[in-house]
Amino acid sequence: MATCSISVVSKGEGVSVSHIVAKCVKVLDQFPDLRWELTPMSTQIEGPVDRIFDALREIHEAPFKEGIPRVYTVISIDDRRDKHQTLSDKVAAVKNSM
Repeated sequence: MATCSISVVSKGEGVSVSHIVAKCVKVLDQFPDLRWELTPMSTQIEGPVDRIFDALREIHEAPFKEGIPRVYTVISIDDRRDKHQTLSDKVAAVKNSM
């Protein structure tokens, strides 16, 4: 299982991007096998790495489909294969270390 973080910023259309982010997050409805969580600065996704890559491609394309001329996307992926670890497992590990 892999986990990832994606942040999409549309360029060239005002200051607020929430309506574009909403379109990007809506893409995840097409991927019911992925678990995701919207946060203030990014969207966290977990699932099989190949499905995550499929979703990331669609998320990156979503603003272009809305007529946005430029999109800046930041992606980080943690693909740990030695053990099963979810997003909530990672948070719990930090909290247990406090």
